[in-house]
Amino acid sequence: MAETIIIRVQSPEGVKRITATKRETVSTFLKKVAKEFGFRNNGFSIYTNRNRTGEITASQNKSLNLLKIKHGDMLFLYPSSPAGSSSENMDISISQGLRPTGAPQVVEDEIDQYLIKQDGKIYRNRDQQLCRHGPLGKCVHCVPLEPFDEDYLNHLEPPVKHMSFHAYIRKLTGGADKGKFVALENISCKIKSGCEGHPPWPEGICTKCQPSAITLNRQKYRHVDNIMFENHTIADRFLDFWRKTGNQHLGYLYGRYTEHKDIPLGIRAEVAAIYEPPQIGTQNSLEILEDPKAEVVDEIAAKLGLRKVGWIFTDLVSEDTRKGTVRYSRNKDAYFLSAEECITAGNFQNQQPNICRLSPDGHFGSKFVTVVATGGPDNQVHFEGYQVSNQCMALVRDECLLPCRDAPELGYAKESSSEQSCGLLLSPACPGERRTGLLGTAECESKDIDKFGNEITQLARPLPVEYLIIDITTTFPKDPVYTFSISQSPFPIENRDVLGETQDFHSLATYLSQNTSSVFLDVISDFHLLLFLVTNEVMPLRDSISLLLEAVRTKNEELAQTWKKSEQWATIEQLCSTVGVQLSGLHEYGAVGSSQHAAAAAVWACQHCTFMNQPGTDHCEMCSLPRT
Repeated sequence: MAETIIIRVQSPEGVKRITATKRETVSTFLKKVAKEFGFRNNGFSIYTNRNRTGEITASQNKSLNLLKIKHGDMLFLYPSSPAGSSSENMDISISQGLRPTGAPQVVEDEIDQYLIKQDGKIYRNRDQQLCRHGPLGKCVHCVPLEPFDEDYLNHLEPPVKHMSFHAYIRKLTGGADKGKFVALENISCKIKSGCEGHPPWPEGICTKCQPSAITLNRQKYRHVDNIMFENHTIADRFLDFWRKTGNQHLGYLYGRYTEHKDIPLGIRAEVAAIYEPPQIGTQNSLEILEDPKAEVVDEIAAKLGLRKVGWIFTDLVSEDTRKGTVRYSRNKDAYFLSAEECITAGNFQNQQPNICRLSPDGHFGSKFVTVVATGGPDNQVHFEGYQVSNQCMALVRDECLLPCRDAPELGYAKESSSEQSCGLLLSPACPGERRTGLLGTAECESKDIDKFGNEITQLARPLPVEYLIIDITTTFPKDPVYTFSISQSPFPIENRDVLGETQDFHSLATYLSQNTSSVFLDVISDFHLLLFLVTNEVMPLRDSISLLLEAVRTKNEELAQTWKKSEQWATIEQLCSTVGVQLSGLHEYGAVGSSQHAAAAAVWACQHCTFMNQPGTDHCEMCSLPRT
């Protein structure tokens, strides 16, 4: 009887063992391989080496013994397809294999899909002093580095403390298994419901339903590596509110995510506009009110190719009004973000999750950023960018984190009660007594590195929020970018009634009369103006403005000219002509004739009761109040 041997065959989907004999022909062996892997006879190729050399071709005359294939040898199988090369098929199979079992099919952001396809390695030139090889060779001094190489990141200027999220994924999916068992699981601080082996909490708990213990660590990666405002005008108009009132202010950042080339596989949040929601601000507090237009704003921004990428708020106190300096209050001796601000940032990040194919939940972390306009070391206004870690997001989502009243740099992990269960639990040690700490541990702990490089454990109640903060560089480009046009007399920003700046047809007519550019697209390309056209109560254009938004997004003057000939714009012009503003040059933008404008301009609206009065009268016919 022929001696039986076992040959291992490795494919992109895994390794399988094929039983054969030494005298077995190659054709018979390949048929077994095809049957085992579910291929047709010509749907794959097998090589003796991983680099696709030594191909084994079907032959009735050659045996495995003749090809020197022995018991336990490893062969390498690569699928073949007419539509693409074997390498492409292998890459696709590996990419699909990264998705955890049971993970939902999700569509990631465009920037994520782009970075997945990038090599990401850090290529270095040949060192003239250390490299002793030829121009085509490589050594330890010039071989490409991985994007997560810590020594490289630490030697950048300035040093990078957090690798990019995609570099972190490359680190997890590297090695021989190619990340086959990688799953980015979201942290849960709540007790799992539905456990039938005991009474529900707080009467009973077991290891299956209790949450895992959380040890606070500084996050080694960040989802966004840079925040860039397209131009200074965006930030200056936002700061004008504080300059005029002295009260703090808040806004939402709208922009897009692009590649940040200064960091391997980095992501940049580019800010194109700031939307200011309804709010109440004082010199030392902010209260965000309910915004009935929030959904419409997101919809309009999406049609303009933008999305909500973060939020910004001011923390400015004037120090010397003559010099124009502000107080430097946020520093290493005080705090960078207070616990209350971390909780707010965590809440926003939970509302804007990052779609991720490696997570069983379909999302992991968030790209939503926080920007603080505050005083810097030179007592000038600086913009500082931050995110909070995934651990902070989980604590906020499960309502386990509270601010401290007297120490803004400290938070407090809420203790569990019979009404609410959190991941940071208190379990009874004996009747009538409670043991302070996490289930299975003595206390809620946090890890740090001392000056000798040793990892030390500290108590985390109260909780220092510096463990939860990730800093992000905030920049302005040398060459400004303008998604929207800049005007010397811009259209008023929404929700600034306290300054006397209102969005109405009087302000629209004033804006159009002061901006007499012959290019209609330049006049209409204002983010706040477009929002007003959609959200005003007199004539909202939500259902008929898509063509104009497409023109602004693509900077297409022809599409803008087509829209300005519509009935909607003609009606807008008529409404602007009734507010008593001299509309010189307004007829250049619309489809209404000059005679119609002259007739409409003669009619004036009362500023007190809005009644439309006939020309030649100085008092309102309805309320008898004077015209001016």
